[in-house]
Amino acid sequence: MRYLNALIFLLILTTCQAQETNLLLKQNLISDFSQTPIYSRLTENINGKTEWKEAFKYIDSIDIYSITYLSDGLKVNGLLVKPKKQGNYPCVIYNRGGNRDFGSLVLAHGIMTLGQIAREGYVVIASQYRGNGGSEGQEEFGGSDVNDITILPEVLKEVEGADIENIGMYGWSRGGMMTYIALTKMNNIKAAAVGGAVSNNFSTIKDRPDMESGVLAELIPNYKTNKEAELEKRSAVKWADKFSKEVPILMLHGNADWRVKPEQSLMLALEFEKYRIPYRLIMFEGGDHGISEHRDEVNEQVLSWFDTYLKNHTPLPNMEYHGK
Repeated sequence: MRYLNALIFLLILTTCQAQETNLLLKQNLISDFSQTPIYSRLTENINGKTEWKEAFKYIDSIDIYSITYLSDGLKVNGLLVKPKKQGNYPCVIYNRGGNRDFGSLVLAHGIMTLGQIAREGYVVIASQYRGNGGSEGQEEFGGSDVNDITILPEVLKEVEGADIENIGMYGWSRGGMMTYIALTKMNNIKAAAVGGAVSNNFSTIKDRPDMESGVLAELIPNYKTNKEAELEKRSAVKWADKFSKEVPILMLHGNADWRVKPEQSLMLALEFEKYRIPYRLIMFEGGDHGISEHRDEVNEQVLSWFDTYLKNHTPLPNMEYHGK
């Protein structure tokens, strides 16, 4: 009887441990796009039959899922996109921009932004962040919600076909800020790319006072009593020395961006120079916040960056001063 009780206890303990490691709670395939607002933009009628437009035929090669996963015990929602063809694919963590409903992930992100990366042979995962998109918890605009990103490599362990030895990170605008913060807390990211990234919130509130009153003051805990410290936590230009010299960063910015002035990336690049962090900065002439005027080139640069370091395993650049 004693041995039987011990066996039962061991089985219960093993089951509890298994449950504790199960972070991916839901992975639902999105198979019907016809009722979504974007459908008419993606299709055309040919001889009475609705077909994907030529530019979107790749949709048939990818699977798009809505997901729910655990982060700090909270149920957080997001998207997962991967190739239909079985294989072992490098991964990209995509960090959305905006706050609350503004910039919230929708199917269009899965098809356009995440899908165009997945079509090239990547597993792409993205978080709504806590408090957003039906997720539990409260958004903090670069506070504890960064944990919703740093946990994603563990979530990817539960995704079939995800090569967790080769993970990149890609963020835009506020998502770029989240990327910068996350990179200083992680050691399993091999390459990163950001676009229109926030790197200095002191400049942000100077250039856009409405961002302070309508976003930062409302979302950041203890903002009024601890403003300087909270802004610094979210301003990579203040702690560039914390970045790993083993993670190359691609920085993209439009020099006509009014939402996040291009000076933010320029100043961070100078800090990267000081600490010899491997980076590439590309400024796009006349580019807006989304660099929409150069969208094809942006996509090419991002894919080339991840191919270089996640697929081709190109050695890191020599950041020591050298040459004849």
